[in-house]
Amino acid sequence: MDTASIAPSTAVPTPGPEAVAARIRRRLGRVSPVVVAAVCLIVLQLALRGWVAGSGYFYWDDLILVGRAGRYPLFSAELLLHDHDGHFMPLAFAAAWVSTKMAPLVWAVPALSVLIGQLAVSFSVLRMLRVLLGDRWALLIPLVFVLFSPVTLPAFAWWSAALNALPLQFALAWVIGDALLLVRTGRQRHVLSGMVVLAMALLFFEKSVIIPFVAFAVAVLAHYVDGREGAVRVVARRGMRLWVGSGLVLLCWLAAYLAVAGFSGVHNNLQGMRDWLPNATSLGVVPALVGGPWRWERWLPAAPWADPPGAAVVVAWILLVSVVALSIYARHRVWPVWVLAVAYVLLMQLPVALVRGGPNTAAELMQSLRYFADLGVTLSVVGALILRASPRKLPSPLVFRRAAIPMLALFVVSSLFSTYTFVRSWSPSPTRTYLAKVKPALDHWDGAPLLEQEVPWDVLNPLAYPQNLTTQVLAPLAAPGTFADSTPHLRMITDTGTIVEAQVWWNRRILPGPDPNCGYRIQDGPATIVPLDGPMLDHEWTAQLNYLASRDGQLDVALEHGKTVTAPVRQGLNTVFVRLVGNGSALRIASRTAELTVCLGSGPVGVASYDN
Repeated sequence: MDTASIAPSTAVPTPGPEAVAARIRRRLGRVSPVVVAAVCLIVLQLALRGWVAGSGYFYWDDLILVGRAGRYPLFSAELLLHDHDGHFMPLAFAAAWVSTKMAPLVWAVPALSVLIGQLAVSFSVLRMLRVLLGDRWALLIPLVFVLFSPVTLPAFAWWSAALNALPLQFALAWVIGDALLLVRTGRQRHVLSGMVVLAMALLFFEKSVIIPFVAFAVAVLAHYVDGREGAVRVVARRGMRLWVGSGLVLLCWLAAYLAVAGFSGVHNNLQGMRDWLPNATSLGVVPALVGGPWRWERWLPAAPWADPPGAAVVVAWILLVSVVALSIYARHRVWPVWVLAVAYVLLMQLPVALVRGGPNTAAELMQSLRYFADLGVTLSVVGALILRASPRKLPSPLVFRRAAIPMLALFVVSSLFSTYTFVRSWSPSPTRTYLAKVKPALDHWDGAPLLEQEVPWDVLNPLAYPQNLTTQVLAPLAAPGTFADSTPHLRMITDTGTIVEAQVWWNRRILPGPDPNCGYRIQDGPATIVPLDGPMLDHEWTAQLNYLASRDGQLDVALEHGKTVTAPVRQGLNTVFVRLVGNGSALRIASRTAELTVCLGSGPVGVASYDN
């Protein structure tokens, strides 16, 4: 039988444009208008955050992450298991590696990554709020808070901070949603989902240890504000699989964390905590909760910190206390929700004060708000729980409902202004200027090595040493051999990113040698001691070796007390500049090449510099 002859009668008819349009309209008709409005708000926030991300650039720790990504392979302990200032964050390093390999030190890639992360956070929060409130218009109130509150802004704008904060926010909202759904439905998928998301968040940021505890508290409070009894017992029993699974995840993570980071970064700084915590709350957190801080201060190269006017702080406190009092007056059983909020605000500040505190750390660090981005998710949960609670019978309930929209609009306007002032403070970037010049300079490198040096202090502070060295910061851009411990042509990278001629200061000099025809004769055998005209402190120095070599070869060079450096020499009368680390009153120089004879003359040993 000719199958072609029956094909038309058995083929499935292709729906026409009218049928496709009708199907789309039916599906859209089932989407709640509240969800549509929420998605529109998320898109608006994404556009706003896109402007924020586009105004930023690589800053401080970003360069450390990029530098390590440029020097180590992805699946290496040096990259993934690096103890970064007390942080254990292998997935953050992996994300930085992927970004760096896609486009080395091109800001568009990190900016896109934080926008994707922010979009994931926003939809995770929307999912959580729908579980708590359903598709009610009231859902938009806590959603607007978490989308536009400046409390999440500083951690978003700084890429390395965002690699910690965004996964934490996403996981916090997601696991809370899973906990609520598990208690409600008992479905196993919420157990597995919660455990996987928790494990991933822990590999981005150790603060994610709080997630299962907050999720448990929220599930208990949701049960409590519904007016049910035995909330703790019910939530513990129905969510037992998630709580046990989360405990196992935490134990496995803790073993890895202690093996990598330990507790070496914790400081006993009670005085600092007494000074820091009130400022962090009054000048940072409280103004941000009502759309502040409206004004940001910054001293380059530090990040901006909240610096609200004194009168605005008083108004913020009055507004916050009024909201708490009115919510307790208008809703049943909500006072424990506010206890959770206050406890969370206080407890989340303690680890920062313990780990970051110290006599050399400015108190303004706590006012930068970047450590408190997860507060946006937690307080949106607080708002949702209050809205979930049953209302009391009030004489004029419409007054509260009518005041909600203008108050919400005022909050958004205030938050937008704070966002604008933050971007204005954050956008000046010495790193942008430096890299704009150094990239083309390295692209046109002529093959003569550059000696190691530090990048400008306002790009990466010397406190980050040795992470602030050019071989580390510029590793993604530099061709192999660009930087070395010795060079026949001394040049340096200026603070503006250009490569210029350099010279060695005569901090000390090599004394004239004993052989009038050769100076210091360096041959096979023990190292030759070359005295200087005075002692040198333990530091990084450059030695200018003026020599006559019988053939091409290599020399081992070191300060009297310091690390040995191998420097190539060429036949004939030449000069080589060697970077040395150490101290002492002499150089130790030995030949590494058989039948090589080097006559060494006088020359400077000191700091390499260039003319400004």
